[in-house]
Amino acid sequence: MISNTSDRIKLPQGFWTGLRQLGIAAQDVARKAGLPLTIITELVVTTTQYFAIWQAYSDLIGDTAKGIIELATVYETAKYPPSVLATYHARDYRDALSRMTRYKQLCPPESLRITEEGEHCVIELEWLYTEQSGPPLLIGITLANLLELGRRGTGQSLTAQLVEFTQAMGDVQALEAYFGCPVRIGAKSNRLTLHRKDLDLPFLSYNEELLEILTPVLNESLGKHQSIRSVTEKVKWIMKRSLTGGQPDIHSVAKELNMSDRTLQRRLTDENTSFKLLLTQAKHEQALEYLADPALDIKEVAFLIGYEDQNSFYRAFRIWEDDTPSNWRAEHLGANSMSENANTY
Repeated sequence: MISNTSDRIKLPQGFWTGLRQLGIAAQDVARKAGLPLTIITELVVTTTQYFAIWQAYSDLIGDTAKGIIELATVYETAKYPPSVLATYHARDYRDALSRMTRYKQLCPPESLRITEEGEHCVIELEWLYTEQSGPPLLIGITLANLLELGRRGTGQSLTAQLVEFTQAMGDVQALEAYFGCPVRIGAKSNRLTLHRKDLDLPFLSYNEELLEILTPVLNESLGKHQSIRSVTEKVKWIMKRSLTGGQPDIHSVAKELNMSDRTLQRRLTDENTSFKLLLTQAKHEQALEYLADPALDIKEVAFLIGYEDQNSFYRAFRIWEDDTPSNWRAEHLGANSMSENANTY
């Protein structure tokens, strides 16, 4: 998990306006989330605060599916920030989704990955800077907004092919009626599958002049945003996300960064590191994070950081910590327990 200055989420004021339109007061959300009321005036929050706000809204509305549908449909396009507004004035649905994926980087913690194959267009939701999944309501509204983008842009009542959620989302029948397709719960990932042919539909709201104004500004902002995170950070984040049951190679990581293998190697050399060293660090850091979770047994930890057998993990861990995973866990959890007891006095 990357925890640094990159973990900053822009929260547009239109967010609170949308909640008010649904009869939810911003003050109630802040209190429910356990956050100071000043959070309402903050333009930037952390991922933890962002998740807490969405969970509080979900708790207050009491119905995840209802909250998803109402917020997706009631939110006025004009109130979106420029990074999202630009997508509504794209040439067609494909262009809009491409812009949404690109400029979503300006508004983490969500990250979108689009794949077109055959008659399908699959959009998968992932998280930046955290291994923790976002609240169900946030997941649902993120995918609903992608379909809403196509509906508003084309002026047609588009439907999805399939929607998949990893968590319970409340009234599944209501969601199926909204998305116009089956909704699967307990899936491996959160995904929206669209009809690929719909991506060619032109947008009635296409505005070339507005895009000529917004695009250069957004691209400049995106460049500055990306430069804040070093290549080293980006590579380690991708590695950690890809460790489970295997070992990422430089080709797959370079491809995800839109670089050649040689360019990535050169950039890492410029930052005084190497792919091999970062992979070792990523495994070490993830091992410590997983071992701090008593719910995971050591075999699971070994698998989650890419080791096929427990013995290989033990050997690596001894090199990293000069200790066994079992001893490290016992000492770490014991120290945490003592600290928590001390804080109660």
